[in-house]
Amino acid sequence: MNIKNLCIAGATLFLLSCSSSKKENSQEEKIDKLIAQMTLDEKIGQMNQLTGLGLSDDMKNSIREGSVGSILNELDVKTINELQRIAVEESRLHIPLIFARDVIHGFRTIFPIPLGQAASWNPQVAEDGARIAAVEASAVGIRWVFAPMIDISRDPRWGRIAESCGEDPYLTSVMGVAMVKGFQGDSLSNPSSVAACAKHYAGYGFTESGKDYNTTWIPEELLRDVVLPPFEAAAKAGCATFMCSFNDINGVPSSGNRHLNVDILRNEWDYDGVLVSDWGSIEQMVQHGIAADLKDAALLAANAEVDVDMMGFAYVRHLKELIAEGKVSEKIVDEMVRNVLRLKFRLGLFDNPYAKEQESPFYTDDALLKAKNAAIESAVLLKNEKNVLPLKNVKTIAVVGALADAPADQLGTWIFDGEPSHSITPLAVLKKDAGDVKINYVQTLKYSRDKNKGDFAKALAAAKSSDVVLYFAGEEAILSGEAKCRADISLPGAQSDLLTELKKAGKPVVLVVMAGRPLTISKEVAEADAVLYAFHGGTMAGEALADLLFGKAVPSGKLPVTFPRMVGQIPTYYAHKNTGRPAENVQLIDDIPVGAGQFSIGATSYHLDAGDSPLFPFGYGLSYTTFAYSEPRLSATTLQKGGTLTVECDITNTGKVDAAEVAQLYIRDRVASLARPVRELKGFDKIQLKAGETKTVKFTLTDDQLAFWNADNAKRAEAGEFQVWVSADSQSGTAVSFEYK
Repeated sequence: MNIKNLCIAGATLFLLSCSSSKKENSQEEKIDKLIAQMTLDEKIGQMNQLTGLGLSDDMKNSIREGSVGSILNELDVKTINELQRIAVEESRLHIPLIFARDVIHGFRTIFPIPLGQAASWNPQVAEDGARIAAVEASAVGIRWVFAPMIDISRDPRWGRIAESCGEDPYLTSVMGVAMVKGFQGDSLSNPSSVAACAKHYAGYGFTESGKDYNTTWIPEELLRDVVLPPFEAAAKAGCATFMCSFNDINGVPSSGNRHLNVDILRNEWDYDGVLVSDWGSIEQMVQHGIAADLKDAALLAANAEVDVDMMGFAYVRHLKELIAEGKVSEKIVDEMVRNVLRLKFRLGLFDNPYAKEQESPFYTDDALLKAKNAAIESAVLLKNEKNVLPLKNVKTIAVVGALADAPADQLGTWIFDGEPSHSITPLAVLKKDAGDVKINYVQTLKYSRDKNKGDFAKALAAAKSSDVVLYFAGEEAILSGEAKCRADISLPGAQSDLLTELKKAGKPVVLVVMAGRPLTISKEVAEADAVLYAFHGGTMAGEALADLLFGKAVPSGKLPVTFPRMVGQIPTYYAHKNTGRPAENVQLIDDIPVGAGQFSIGATSYHLDAGDSPLFPFGYGLSYTTFAYSEPRLSATTLQKGGTLTVECDITNTGKVDAAEVAQLYIRDRVASLARPVRELKGFDKIQLKAGETKTVKFTLTDDQLAFWNADNAKRAEAGEFQVWVSADSQSGTAVSFEYK
């Protein structure tokens, strides 16, 4: 770029900045005038969110009185527009409503569950899914969605891991920001944009025992290094709203946690968006045991500056009284109301409050194509013995299992508005596109928890008369999601026994797993010839899986979460500490000699019955080709404070199939004031490589990426030796070193 163009660009940016600043100032002035006119009851009304009651007299009267600011779960566009008309024409101050909904991984066109999207390691997949969801949801009048969920989770027993992007703060930050961008578009005021909501703030994924709503104990350093980075990234990306989590952190529920909500969110991150409680989470502080009653809960939430009470009725019933008693400052209330009004201005609702009634924008060709691509990229190939996949030269295929033709279950959790009638299942595609290939379908088990083995003989007969078996197993959608936690995360029902039976046919068995979480499938992986982990793939899962199975598409997914061998290893995650006695000379329980001495097998950190390694590590995923990584090359052996260090690595497609590979950048701080993880993800690049092609990936490291939160509650990088890897997963690769000074 030459000097003249640079000056023109700079002047343009300056003018745009000035224009934006003037717009913000004008908007704030309008908010000032509105607040000055509002009664205390009307202010509290803006902080009150209710679930939809249609056109009931109660709801219409509440809107006229200005005692409700937002409504969730109202979906009929005519009803929404009529309620909005009452707000802008019949309420005293004509303040519009916001209509909200849980839209997690699609509205009508359903994309893979977020955990599956994270397995794509492609932020464009996440952005596309959120954009399509925004277009579809806004078409019925929804302008606020309660996504993305960016909780870090290292416990697959937790049902809501399905909604997460997995165990890593960096990957979650990248995917979460992409979702925010997709939901909010280029401008929140665009009628097809919706306000995103970063949730659950914070620590929800660290609940004890993997039980939903459970307590958490999170040291400040862990909170800062692992739990909060995705939320800070979302705040910096302009995420319009945040949502409190249900759990307590160290005894203080998020809805009453001033440290989280004020010290960090408002003051450190300078956040000026809306903070909303989760459903009834303010009232639930009574059950937590830190509030004596609903009034006490309202006091805690207001002084923690939670702007909106979602279906808790704490503010509308008690906030006015608390202000009169001097326990809550009206100035604080004014600021919380300001946040709500600011969101409404940013959404353009004061100028354009109504949803445009239009022909169905659902299931467009573009939406379905992107949903199919997302499902393709979300699938992870875990095993492929003797190159069973892709299928070639087969004349007869046995199709077995509860998930082969389960249109509702393949959509996954949190799809209130998804329509199973639009799901394209694997069986439907196989039957339609089989051509001369004969499909022998024996469902065998009616649903994933089915224990009836009555059709096992039929399934075995079908397997014996076929060239290959496609076994679709996993979990029903109801087994993951909110309040759907499992202590035993093995394949439910008689599914494992069915696999054992199918193996008796002596034919190759391809296990396709459709689930909402990692499952403990060591036995099943050992028995199957190939394993494709597809999560719950959404509307287009069937077409995506068919393309993968027959080689029209090549698997490129990588695990966003560690797969344990057994539940007893949980929590297991790649970024663990080394300990003073890292695992060495691992000897498993069945190999220990009878009568062995107490320390004859050593004394290091591992489980006797599981060893030290997971079933599959974070970042793992195979392809229909192979890739070779060179040793990383550093631009220097020293990184100075404030400087940059370039890391390069050559990656070669050593096979015969064009494919994509995810190159992952990891570092390790060898010696620090606090023990650091054995590896930390700091970057990734998904690249396309033709057969035989070599490409160079390049990453840049700065001291900010080396920094961590110290014991004195300050974030900084410490001088010393660092290792760096560019590798295919979190356990492979060759390390090189540099010094940070």
